[in-house]
Amino acid sequence: MTTTSTLAGAAPPRPAIGFFERYLSVWVALCIVVGIALGQLLPGLSKAVASLEVAKVNVPVGLLIWVMIIPMLLKIDFGALGQVASHWRGIGVTLFINWAVKPFSMALLGWIFIRHVFAPYLPAAQLDSYVAGLILLAAAPCTAMVFVWSQLCKGDPYFTLSQVALNDAIMVVAFAPIVALLLGLSSITVPWNTLLVSVGLYIVVPVVLSQLWRKALLRRGESHFNAVSARLGPLSVSALLLTLVLLFAFQGEAILDQPLVIALLAVPILVQVVFNAGLAYLLNRKLGVAHCVAGPSALIGASNFFELAVATAISLFGFQSGAALATVVGVLIEVPVMLAVVAVVNRTQDWYEAGQPAS
Repeated sequence: MTTTSTLAGAAPPRPAIGFFERYLSVWVALCIVVGIALGQLLPGLSKAVASLEVAKVNVPVGLLIWVMIIPMLLKIDFGALGQVASHWRGIGVTLFINWAVKPFSMALLGWIFIRHVFAPYLPAAQLDSYVAGLILLAAAPCTAMVFVWSQLCKGDPYFTLSQVALNDAIMVVAFAPIVALLLGLSSITVPWNTLLVSVGLYIVVPVVLSQLWRKALLRRGESHFNAVSARLGPLSVSALLLTLVLLFAFQGEAILDQPLVIALLAVPILVQVVFNAGLAYLLNRKLGVAHCVAGPSALIGASNFFELAVATAISLFGFQSGAALATVVGVLIEVPVMLAVVAVVNRTQDWYEAGQPAS
């Protein structure tokens, strides 16, 4: 995914939404078609890939996840944490939404829509798994595409960078407990060993490796760092898409039998995005936060680290699980939904600034 980078104290360059990112929903739709076709035409191949496991971790998928995540984490400057104090109100709002509201609101929405409203139209055996996937999707804030969303709504780049760095630092210690708590509250068995392994493999190790690599690249100059980062962007998206092809190769039968599943799973995700983005935006307005901070705050509050969610769902519940499918729905709708939020933020700037408390 396209992100941004900065040396400590230097203004981060403004990214533009790339070709792959702009049409991400199209690529995901194609992955659905290709994956289902492969699963139907070459069932032996998908089963062979699924069998390549070590300690319940699928080796090919694990490698693909690293290729997805490390280029994104490479662009996170943890030195930006020193800028947190200068944006304390906007950061406080975003932290409240990301860690105290979003995971819990998604668990509630999953209970309402999956266990009750849509239950008659979904396979009964997968209801718990769908809820688990939604919880995983909401439990980690986005670390990559938010830089693009921030740029599109003229957001303060220093705020965005410091907020993402802080969220990443919190995610290392908070992701597993929040997921375990909400899965437990949802009466879903928590495989603690697999969950902790997933956090280590898909958060801790990639963060350490990316920061070591970042320092090595920056020693050769920021222009070299930016050039390497730009080359890695398409590779990261390609790894995501290949993972989705494999996932849909296993999910093909379920999708062909229940084609409405994807549309029904999208509903709680859409409601969550609207609710959390709107709440963050209104809270920032109430606190007198500048619009250039409120915009990215709302977008960070609403978006999800879907790459991590996909990886963890596969590790915890498997390729063929409803949890894995639910996280992929988040990937499918991420770009169009977040672009809609950007449009609302931009078009309401006059209204936002007119209602701020007098300084």
